[in-house]
Amino acid sequence: MIQISKIGLQEPYKIFNRLYLAAQTAGQKSIEAVSISSFDPAKCEVESRYVNLKYIIGNEWIFFSNYLSPKAMQFESHDQISALFHWGAINSQIRLKAKINKTSVEFSDHHFQSRTKEKNALAISSNQSQSIDSFDSVKENFHTILASMDSESKRPEYWGGFSFTPYYFEFWEGHENRLNQRHVFSMEEGSWSESLLQP
Repeated sequence: MIQISKIGLQEPYKIFNRLYLAAQTAGQKSIEAVSISSFDPAKCEVESRYVNLKYIIGNEWIFFSNYLSPKAMQFESHDQISALFHWGAINSQIRLKAKINKTSVEFSDHHFQSRTKEKNALAISSNQSQSIDSFDSVKENFHTILASMDSESKRPEYWGGFSFTPYYFEFWEGHENRLNQRHVFSMEEGSWSESLLQP
C-alpha cells in the first residue's frame, strides 16, 4: 500500500490515482513496488532495482533506503532517475522521470519511529549491498541488534528517505491485438503538456 495524501490535482496525478485505485480493487499484489533506475557516472552504467514506495504527498514520491548504498551514491552524483510501476492486474504500466533528493531529517525520523522493531533492527544492522562471508553472520548481527533495541532506539544517520518529483509521466494501458494506449504528460515551463504515442 502507498499512503497517498494531498495528491496533486493536475491531470497526470488524477490518472495515476484512478489506476492505483483500479489496481487495488483488482487485487494487485505488491502494488507499492516501483523499479528505480539510476546512473553511475563513474562506471557509465545504468542500474535498476525495486523499492517500496511508501508515500505520495502532494507531488513528492517517497521511499526509504540506506544512504551508504550504491543507489544512494548514484543519486548524489546524478540526481535524475526513472521509475516504473507494472500492475498486471489491470494490464497497465506507469513510467516516470524525476529529480531525486533526500527527505528532511524530521520526516525520516518520523517514519523510522512508525516501523516495526524488526524492520528497524535490519536498517541498523545491514551494510546494504556490501560483500559478506556468510548469511549466518548477517542473521547473527541482526539478532544482536534486535536484542539491544528499545523504544528509545533512534534512526541511524545512514538510513532515511528519498523524495522524487516527476516531470514526466507515461501511462501505458494494454489492449487486445497490442492496440495499446500510451498517454504522456511532460512538464514544460511550469505546466504539463499532453500527447499520445503510437503503441
